[in-house]
Amino acid sequence: MSLTNQLSLFIDVVQQGSFAKAAALHDMDNSSLSKQIKKLEASLGVQLLNRSTRSFSLTPAGEEILAQAQNMVETLKQIKNIADSYQSEPTGVLRITSPIYFGQQYLQPVITRFMKQYPKVQITLSLDDKRADIIGEHFDVAFRIGKLTESNLIAKKIANTNFAIVASECFIKEHGKPQTLEELLALPAVIYSNGSLNLDTIHISETPSSDKLVNIKMHGNYRVSDVRTMMDAVKGGLGYSRVDLFHLDSPINELKLIPLLTDYTLSNMNTGIYAVYPHRKHTPLVSEFIKAVQSYIGTPPFWEQHIPNYDQCYKGIQSPC
Repeated sequence: MSLTNQLSLFIDVVQQGSFAKAAALHDMDNSSLSKQIKKLEASLGVQLLNRSTRSFSLTPAGEEILAQAQNMVETLKQIKNIADSYQSEPTGVLRITSPIYFGQQYLQPVITRFMKQYPKVQITLSLDDKRADIIGEHFDVAFRIGKLTESNLIAKKIANTNFAIVASECFIKEHGKPQTLEELLALPAVIYSNGSLNLDTIHISETPSSDKLVNIKMHGNYRVSDVRTMMDAVKGGLGYSRVDLFHLDSPINELKLIPLLTDYTLSNMNTGIYAVYPHRKHTPLVSEFIKAVQSYIGTPPFWEQHIPNYDQCYKGIQSPC
């Protein structure tokens, strides 16, 4: 293995904080990676890591060499970016991470078209509702939904997030259609809950004519960590839910769902759907893929058409949609 590759492995071990995690990034076993680090130390003639049975720490030499190695890897990436920009068509490897439902429903169709159009491209798609460490896990682009928190990353907004409160036709037949917040809160809800993320709050106006927004807590006996399962539960009549419009994979009448309290103002809570990447000078491959996703979902995104006259809903108007 070349010195450059060994230094890259060394960087990954430090960034991941674990030989096992670094080895997994490269489909290696721990012993093989450990041997490469030892060979690197032997080649350089210095010890880079102080090892114990459960942990490691950088030596003074390791700290200095790590900083230079990171500069070297960044320079090599920039060289590769320049070379890629002169290719006649996108080529190379693209590592993408996304929330599960968004990746399945909206990225996979784009990837299918993209790889047929550019057969030299290799793509790895990692689906997880928990946010990945983009830099540490070597992702080229991540799709994020909600509020952005990482200031060291570059973000491109690809769609607004817009919400609706929905329930199934069979649920409404059983419980009646709520006309006020009080009547809504008396009904059972289906709540998305994944680890520390609990989407059990609705930011909504006190009344249809009020400008004051309040946070209300939904109450329900069913919490689920998967969007598709949550939507199946709502369609099955287990409860109402506040959903993002991209959760609707078909027109609302085909899903046999009914929007609720559409004459109220429903806040989008300053959230959005973003493509996020580590470097301002991202590769043409990343740029082309983000454009393909933007083109597929449209501006405004096509899922807003799944609720007729959505642009008149949830704006505090007096007449429902």
